Amino acid sequence: MATVSHSSDAHDSHDANHNSGDHQSYYVPHQSHWPIVAASGLFLLMFGTGQMINHPDSPLRWLSVVGALIIIWMFFGWFRNVIEESMGGLYDEQMDRSFRWGMGWFIFSEVMFFAAFFGALFYVRQLAVPWLAGDGSNAMTHELLWPDFVAQWPLMTPPDTSAYSGPQQIIDPWHLPLINTVLLVTSSVTLTFAHHALRANKRGALASWLALTLLLGAAFLVIQAEEYVEAYTKLGLTLESGIYGGTFFILTGFHGLHVTMGSIILLVMLLRILKGHFTPQQHFGFEAAAWYWHFVDVVWLGLFLFVYVF
Repeated sequence: MATVSHSSDAHDSHDANHNSGDHQSYYVPHQSHWPIVAASGLFLLMFGTGQMINHPDSPLRWLSVVGALIIIWMFFGWFRNVIEESMGGLYDEQMDRSFRWGMGWFIFSEVMFFAAFFGALFYVRQLAVPWLAGDGSNAMTHELLWPDFVAQWPLMTPPDTSAYSGPQQIIDPWHLPLINTVLLVTSSVTLTFAHHALRANKRGALASWLALTLLLGAAFLVIQAEEYVEAYTKLGLTLESGIYGGTFFILTGFHGLHVTMGSIILLVMLLRILKGHFTPQQHFGFEAAAWYWHFVDVVWLGLFLFVYVF
């Protein structure tokens, strides 16, 4: 029968089991207030955001800011506790497996998140736009509503130009997007070098490669911001420029948000490394960050091909 060990005595239990070869005990933390703090922060954030969208003048819109601050506080507090427990030797192989499964399912949920948007892009390009142009059994609708509409992608001229106009130009994929592709692919390589340095216990090389990865990620975000400015000011490519503008900014914008999140995670890893955390044998926090960053890079390759090139 498994032995349940709480945080007050888990360290002694873990040491005893480690020495005796018995791996049947597992760690159960004390009750924590952080889950309810997280739920409260998310509620305030969503409620305030809804007020901001539907009632811009409502004073309740500021609840979104309060909720965001609570979530930031929760992240700092909750992860500080997890780091302290890990550095205190309270976690064993069972906890390591739990963390790995948790991170794996989290990345799977992110895969499904982007799969939904890629699916929407596929539906628009391969089904909706051809239907509006009279493909298949939709010829009568086409003749009655938009007889001059021609199916093409990128959709420069929407069916109903009285509602909104299409973009004037599209972004050249072989300029800023190509540079960003090189930056992100290179960042995956430098992060892999950092991981190998950690396994070899080369702390200096580890910090250097990880810092370079962060710089590449920051350069990506700067170039993407420059691309957005160019799209809005010179190309007429905005959120109001039809379905092409909508799908473009949703896909690239959410990806940019994920790069920002990944950069914050890697920055935390760098700070922990400078404080002497992680060993060649125990460093799943770093591994989880690397998994997330590589996932973000793979998503960008799909974006580059299906949003910019084809």
